[in-house]
Amino acid sequence: MLALFPEGFEEVAGTSVLELAAYTDADGATRLWRAFGEVSSTDVPEDWAARWRRFHRPSRIGPLWLGPPWETPPADATAVVIDPGQAFGTGAHETTRLSLALLLELEGGSLLDVGCGSGVLAIAGVRLGFAPVHAIDHDPPAVEATRRNAAANGVSVDVRLDDADTAILPITDVVVANVSRGAVERVGPRLGAPTLITSGYLASERPQLPHYRPVDRRTEGGWAADLWRRAS
Repeated sequence: MLALFPEGFEEVAGTSVLELAAYTDADGATRLWRAFGEVSSTDVPEDWAARWRRFHRPSRIGPLWLGPPWETPPADATAVVIDPGQAFGTGAHETTRLSLALLLELEGGSLLDVGCGSGVLAIAGVRLGFAPVHAIDHDPPAVEATRRNAAANGVSVDVRLDDADTAILPITDVVVANVSRGAVERVGPRLGAPTLITSGYLASERPQLPHYRPVDRRTEGGWAADLWRRAS
C-alpha cells in the first residue's frame, strides 16, 4: 500500500480484519486489483475532502490541551493548536502524549525537538516555559507545518530543515526525540544534553544509548517513552 499510495491511505475502523482504504480513481483501483487480486470499491461521499478531520481529535495531558483548529479548547487549559497539514499528528498519538507527560516533569531550560513533525512538542515546550526552543526535521512539509503552527500559536521556535544524523545540533538542556528506535540510537551519541526524552517505538523495544542512563519509562497502548540522564 505504501508503494501504491505514498500520498496516504487509511485503516478502516470497526472491522474484525485489517482493512485498508485508499481514495483513488479507476487507474488506482486497477493497481489495487493487480497487487491484491481481491478488492472492493465504493463511491466516496460528497464530504470526502473533510473526512480526514474526524481522525484528529483533541487530547489532554495535564494542563495541556492539544488539538486541531476546528476544535475549541476548554477555558482551564493551556492550548496548543496544531493543524497537521502534511506532517505527522495533532498530539493525540500515544508517543506524543507520553513524551509530553515526561516533559511536564522537567523544570524548563532550552529545548531541542528532533524530528519535529507538525511541531507539537516544540510548541508545547514553549507553552511550558522552555526557552529557547529549537526544532529540526529533514522533511520540508514538517518544517513548514512547524513554522505555521508556531506562528498560529504566537510562539517563537527556531525551526531548521536538516538531517539530525549529520547536522550540527544546538546544545540544549533538554532534547526530545519522538522518532523511532533506530533514529534515537543514531542521534543519541551526537547529543550533549543532560536530559533526553525519547519515543516513537513500541514498549517491547528498549533503545541502547551508551552515554545516557534511563531514569523513567512511560507506556500507553503498546508504545513507550523514556527519560534519560547523561551519565557523568
